[in-house]
Amino acid sequence: MTGLEIFFGVVLLLFSIAIVVIILLQEGQQQNLGAITGGADTFLSKNKARSIDSFLSRWTKVIAVGFFLMVIAINAVMYFTGK
Repeated sequence: MTGLEIFFGVVLLLFSIAIVVIILLQEGQQQNLGAITGGADTFLSKNKARSIDSFLSRWTKVIAVGFFLMVIAINAVMYFTGK
């Protein structure tokens, strides 16, 4: 293995771990969790959850596009270097 292959492997591994973590941090589409925890849904709590969800959703898209581009780059480099 060359240093370039190790570098690409590590970066790809970091992207894949980041995607899994970001997706697991997102809440599901179920909105009934307030009744289970006993918390009242206030205007502030609804907006806070919405901003966190939008932040995680945005970063999921960014990391997924980065992962996609990284896979294309790895395949292109390996193809053109003759491996």
